[in-house]
Amino acid sequence: MNVFDYFFSSTQNLEKDFVLGSKETISFKQLHENSLKIASYLKANIGENKKVVLISPNSVFFITAYLGILKSGNVCVPLNYVVEQDNLDFILETTACQTVFITKGLKQRVKFNEDITLIDETESSQLISEQEIVSFSSDFDSNNVAEIIFTSGSTGKPKGVMISHKNISANTDSIIEYLKLTEKDIIGVVLPFFYCYGLSLLHTHLKVGGSVVLNNNFMFLGTVINDLKNYKCTGFAGVPSHYQILLKKSQTFKETKFPDLRYVTQAGGKLHAVIIKQFIDAFPNKEFFVMYGQTEATARLSFLPPEVIKTKTSSIGKGIPGVNLKIVNSQGEEVAFNEPGELLASGDNIMLGYYKDKEESAKTIKDGWLYTGDIAKMDEDGFIYLTARKKEIIKVGGKRVSPKEIEEVILSLPEVVDCTIIGIEDELLGEALQATIVLTGNADEDQMRENIIQKCGKNLATYKVPQKIIFEKSIRMNATGKKVI
Repeated sequence: MNVFDYFFSSTQNLEKDFVLGSKETISFKQLHENSLKIASYLKANIGENKKVVLISPNSVFFITAYLGILKSGNVCVPLNYVVEQDNLDFILETTACQTVFITKGLKQRVKFNEDITLIDETESSQLISEQEIVSFSSDFDSNNVAEIIFTSGSTGKPKGVMISHKNISANTDSIIEYLKLTEKDIIGVVLPFFYCYGLSLLHTHLKVGGSVVLNNNFMFLGTVINDLKNYKCTGFAGVPSHYQILLKKSQTFKETKFPDLRYVTQAGGKLHAVIIKQFIDAFPNKEFFVMYGQTEATARLSFLPPEVIKTKTSSIGKGIPGVNLKIVNSQGEEVAFNEPGELLASGDNIMLGYYKDKEESAKTIKDGWLYTGDIAKMDEDGFIYLTARKKEIIKVGGKRVSPKEIEEVILSLPEVVDCTIIGIEDELLGEALQATIVLTGNADEDQMRENIIQKCGKNLATYKVPQKIIFEKSIRMNATGKKVI
């Protein structure tokens, strides 16, 4: 089944609005029809199995184009709307893309070859008004590539994660099940749809008949708070920096009542236990789901049930429905409880491989198992804890140091909004530790430098105390909300 038909299997005639907001709305019925017209246009004009790039902030334009590309039997390539020209050129050339959906505002920022067809909001609306819906075969292979999501590669060039129609439907079913999503759910969306976590919000709420509230201005915290209240959002999803900013930069957020909010989810990196505790203390009646995933797994691999958030705070939980997780040593053998090893995953959500990169695909997927590159351990109750990514381990004087352990200690200081530990070159130690700190507005940097060193000295081994501390005024984030290190 084409994942488009999976999404709309019970909602294609709903008059209810799928997109809510002050700027634009659209019903399920209208979205279904408009997307079919986009699909019909693409089928008639470019055929099938072509790569179609999509560059747009979250909007009805993005959603309609995205769904139309999927239905047409072509492959959607959603890109960061602040994509660098070099990366764009590389992706366009690698995928042999000839058709790009792009917003008017972004057309002026990047350059395209003359032979590439650009479709903006106006042209999209025009073809929707003129296009007749064509027939589509029901005989569709769900293992076909639906989308290619490009992520940072080890060589400096982006690598394309190939996600199938089956991958998307499998992961969507799993997420719906453990979050208990229904047609009554409304999600506040600050995560961009070119990011797999953001796309999962679109997929799940489209499938269950829920709604999405799009907010592309997270740094204006008042708009986020107002959206959650005014549109009666039942859910909110964020990466660690979102929660750090909401809890440490906005007193209003902690003091606001959100009577309709049932749950929040967090993924996209480790959120330190001290921040989770702050949220739970401020909102004891809201369900907090810690989640873990990778683009290579469509979106999600594990979740921590809210009922154990206080006793298993640092855990990423257990595998989501339909996903198996295990931890192995360098020989590929499963390790004992509380013994570290690499985390592996299997399930129908695991990617097909990396686009045009058989060697890297073979390294990452072996015998049906995804090698995540994350070091983890499992306790006697079956809960999994990430200890580090392989590449994140810092060696200080030959001793292995996990940055997360140090960040956790420093973040426990109330004046610290954010902390990032990295390894820097050091002639004596090989690598030394540098802490980059963001403080609340009224904190004194000189005093805080002393406080941080004292706090680390009391709670960590001497070699884990940062040798260098620098301060920045704000958290540097990319378009997904993740920290830029």
